[in-house]
Formats: sequence, C-alpha cells, structure tokens
Amino acid sequence: MNAPASTTAPPTTPGRDCAPTDHLTISPSILYFGTPVALLTTLNPDGTANLAPISSAWALGHTVVLGLGAESRTAANLAERREVVVSLPSPGLWAAVERLAPLTGADPVPAAKREVYRHEPDKFAAAGLHPQDSEAVGPPRVAECPLQLEATVRTVSPAGPDGGFRIVECDVVRVHASASVVVPGTQHVDPAAWSPLIYSFRHYFGLARPELGHGFRSQTAGRAAAG
Repeated sequence: MNAPASTTAPPTTPGRDCAPTDHLTISPSILYFGTPVALLTTLNPDGTANLAPISSAWALGHTVVLGLGAESRTAANLAERREVVVSLPSPGLWAAVERLAPLTGADPVPAAKREVYRHEPDKFAAAGLHPQDSEAVGPPRVAECPLQLEATVRTVSPAGPDGGFRIVECDVVRVHASASVVVPGTQHVDPAAWSPLIYSFRHYFGLARPELGHGFRSQTAGRAAAG
C-alpha cells in the first residue's frame, strides 16, 4: 500500500533552492548598491561650515571609512583640518539631503561639476537644516539627525583609476544619539527604532519593517521589547 502524499512542503536551503537562474551580465554606470547616507560637516578655510551628503561610508569598530570626490570642498577641507562630523539622517530627511545634492562649497565650481552643480556658501540654510555645536571637534553636527559621530581623520588616500576619489579613515571620538533610538538604560542603539536613510542606485529608501531576525552577537535582542 502506498503511503499518503505529504501535505507539508519539503524544507528549502536558503541560497540554493531559491537561487535565481536568470542572471544577466551588465555594465552599470554606478555601484551605489545600497549604503546609508551620511552628512559630512567640515570647516572651510574661513571657519564657516561646509555640509555635504555622501553615500559611500562604512564602519568597523570605532573606525569610519568615507569615500569622497577628490575635487570636493570636503576633501580640500579635510586636507587642511582633520576633523569631521558624520551625521546620519533618518528616512524623513531625504528631501533635505536631495536639496544638498546639487550644491558644492567649492568656489569656483570644478570644471567637471559645472553642468549640474552650483556653488552654495550656506548649505545648512539651503537644505533647511540646523547646525549644533560639537563637543570634541570643530565642525558642527546636524541637529535633525538622530545619530551624530564626531571624528578625527587618520589617513586620506587617493583611489580610483584616475585618482578621482579620496578614501578617508576616521577615528570616532564622540557619539551622540537621540534618546528615541537608544535602548533605555543602555549604551546601545535600538535597531527597532533606528532606521537609516539608504541610497540605492540613486533612489532613497528606509529600512524595511518588520525585523526579519537578529545576528547571534546582537546585544539588543529582546532588550527593547522588555523596556
């Protein structure tokens, strides 16, 4: 006698059974495949603040690595004064970030930027954002951003086939976080409350909700719910 057919689907192996089979070989003009937006504040030679959005940043431990255009005002400022504030906006600030996108603090505007960029001396005002005094470095923070990292610059290195980029390694010396994104009674950012603004292939996104799971080294799993 044959056994009845099972009504339960067999388990799948992530990455194997569900792997796509329709890959195309492509040549995209950009590789912004999804990184948090960062707003960088540096000091101009006259002591005023420059504010610039970037979408190439990552962190390891207390080191933050930034990718900049070599001709940017930010790169020039960091070559002179090795202090920067990395402010991380939430998704609701995407329009302010986009208002900054076509602006440059460089004057005159570099030839390669003139078609799409214009000089703006007061980027905070142009974006509708507000400076907030820092505690350990000279450049101000962006008041509206839930996470703000004060940092000093360790190294600035050329990158790219034509040297058109700068890779900047920074040591974070002070972290500020809105109480709304901190697990109460701890030093931890609440990942259920914090959502970075993501720039993916020149489009803005927030993190998808709800949470899918947590890593085995998470220090906040269950903490937010318990609080």
